[in-house]
Amino acid sequence: MYILLISIVIGLFAAMLFLNIYFRIKVLKAYKVLVRNKVEFGAVHVFNRSRREAEVHPRYPQMKNEIETFANHLRYSIRMATVLTALITLFGAILMYYR
Repeated sequence: MYILLISIVIGLFAAMLFLNIYFRIKVLKAYKVLVRNKVEFGAVHVFNRSRREAEVHPRYPQMKNEIETFANHLRYSIRMATVLTALITLFGAILMYYR
């Protein structure tokens, strides 16, 4: 049982780590496009879609897809980092319980 639990948690951790790295690369690529085109907006615009649509899209209508791509990938990357933290905690709990 111990080896099975450890194997599952390690497998999930590895999968989430690679997905997180993949999306962070996508975030950096989208960020590079936004910087090259001098698009500026704050963190509140990344997490609040209505403010982004009201304040950022009218200023940069030609970059709407890139802004949305950046915001979506960044939020997804943050969610995956949260899952990674939970998996690390679960791994530690399993190690402590079966000690």
